[in-house]
Amino acid sequence: MASTPTDPQTSPAGSVDAALAAAVDLARAAAMDEAGPQGRVGEHLWSRAETGLVGGKIAVHAFACLDPGYVGWYWAVEVTRVPRSKVITVDDVVLLPGADAVLAPAWVPWAQRLRKGDVGVGDVLPTAADDPRLVLRQADTEAFIDDTLWLELGLGRARVLSADGRAEAAERWYDGEAGPDSPIAQAAPASCDSCGFFVALVGSLGTVFGVCANAMAGDDGRVVARTHGCGAHSEAMVAPPVAPQPVPGLEILAEEPAL
Repeated sequence: MASTPTDPQTSPAGSVDAALAAAVDLARAAAMDEAGPQGRVGEHLWSRAETGLVGGKIAVHAFACLDPGYVGWYWAVEVTRVPRSKVITVDDVVLLPGADAVLAPAWVPWAQRLRKGDVGVGDVLPTAADDPRLVLRQADTEAFIDDTLWLELGLGRARVLSADGRAEAAERWYDGEAGPDSPIAQAAPASCDSCGFFVALVGSLGTVFGVCANAMAGDDGRVVARTHGCGAHSEAMVAPPVAPQPVPGLEILAEEPAL
């Protein structure tokens, strides 16, 4: 159906075919039939002419919608007749929003509505194939330029963790919520050591532990065992790219701004 303005002044009465302009009752009956038994079709608001694709005469009649759930909306009924014919038919009936219509908020994809900590036990968070936070392993050279490796030798510090200190920390972390036995790890689709968001610690503790770098995971910024896991694993589910891809052969029509 053609777009229908909400301002009757854009459609002078003289521009509408006389027979179609007089078909208000036919258009109202079509709107009431579409609205159903409880439909509330109000006063006739305006009429306007449309251009037919094959030379036919087309007009649109607008009626106020009195349904309290559709404040500011209106019924638009398209009527037509072929040239030199007196028979008028109804082409289409739709409920459209007017300038003051109450509309739902713009739809936001669920992946963009997620916030840190939303991933719980048993949840699986897909990762987009073009997620800018992840790169292929051969392109990631950070592990070869990490200068903090030299700090493990004690340079610049009076004391460092002893073997006992490291063992106690490792036991505490491994047996806690960051280890493999926590509920979220038990329900995870894969472990942290195969996740792209896992940043391994340097030194001997790095053989068992790392830090989670996924803002959507509950362990973001925390030490986790390689055998830990959660539903925000980078390879648990790889979703299509976030940016919409154009479909060849389809034309996207812009919505007509409200007057």
